[in-house]
Order: sequence, then structure tokens, then C-alpha cells
Amino acid sequence: MPERRYDAVLFDLLTALLDSWTLWNDIAGNTEDGRKWRAAYLRRTYEAGAYRPYEMLVAEAAAEVGLTPMLAAQVAARYGELKPWPEVCEVLEPLRREGLALGVVTNCSEELAAKAVACTGVDFDVVVTAERAGYYKPDPRPYRIALDELGRAAGDCLFVAGSAYDLFGTDRVGLAAYWHDRVGMTRPPNAPKPMFHHRSLYPLPDLVGLCSR
Repeated sequence: MPERRYDAVLFDLLTALLDSWTLWNDIAGNTEDGRKWRAAYLRRTYEAGAYRPYEMLVAEAAAEVGLTPMLAAQVAARYGELKPWPEVCEVLEPLRREGLALGVVTNCSEELAAKAVACTGVDFDVVVTAERAGYYKPDPRPYRIALDELGRAAGDCLFVAGSAYDLFGTDRVGLAAYWHDRVGMTRPPNAPKPMFHHRSLYPLPDLVGLCSR
């Protein structure tokens, strides 16, 4: 039986656990515009620092790529349509069964995070939003709040990132990072390398030490 490497796993919500890409593409009207909008949004949130209203950043990202800022209201209104990646429950259930603490650190508002977490079908021990922390990732504060509330040290926890921008924050906090690079994103210049880099969540139980249990 393998040795467990971590006592807790923290997740990015909107890209690591949920297929937010499909929703944004649908609202944008096509995949190309949706991907550009999403990329602009990710860059803006990870450059934002102190919290500003999430919907404002979504609207600014839309305008940046030539879309109407009014689409931000549609994103917020349709958050309940978000779908988890197909393997989410299959992968997270054994983590929970083996007693690992599970949490979310997400760059959105309290209201929208509650809707998105409900879409995963997972009961998390901790959910930390950028709004509650007062800062957007990759500022260290959201990650540290999650660790404090779980009662875990950074070395005992693995962070599952959906965007490579999270790698800046996890490196500053001392969290090992698993980059769930679902759509094949380009790692930003100077971003630290993750400890693990996969296109799905299926390797996760093995990597935390639950293989063959």
C-alpha cells in the first residue's frame, strides 16, 4: 500500500473542476471569441491584486477582445449551468473516502462561488473566494486563508490549478501544484513549473498516494 503524500487537496474551481470554457464560448457566440475572452479575463483577474467586483473584470475582458461588456451579466446569470469535468466525482470520492480534507480557492464572488460549488456535486470542507479574501489569486492571502481554515501546513497540501497563473501563487505559498491543463494553455512567461502537469484529473489519486487502495 503506497504512502499518502498529502493530507489535503485544494482546487481551483472554475477551470480545474468545472468546464467554464464551454459556457463562455456559448455566451460569446463561438469558440474563438470565447477563448480570447476567457484568456483576457484570466490575465486580468490574476493581475488585479485587491478585490474589485468580479463581474466588472469579466466585462472589461469582454471589451478588451471586442465583445460587448453586457455579456458579463449573462455569465453571472448562467453560472448554474456550469458542468464539472466528467471525472470529477470519480476522482474526488476516493480522496474524501480516505479522509483527505478538500477545499476550493476561487477567483470570484461569494454568490457566484456558491452556485459554482453546487454544480460540482462535491461537499468541500473550505471554500475561499477572492471576495472574502479581499484579493485575487495569485496573491498569497486566499491560499493561506484556506490552509488556515483546514488547519494544514502548505507542505501537507496539494493544490490543483486549472490555470497556469495559479502557479505564481502556489510557489509563493509553498504549495505543491498539480496543473490540470484541460484545454492546453500556454504557461505564462516566468511561471514556475508545476510538480505535476496533466490534461485530466485521473492521475490525482495516485499522486496523493491512494493507488491500489
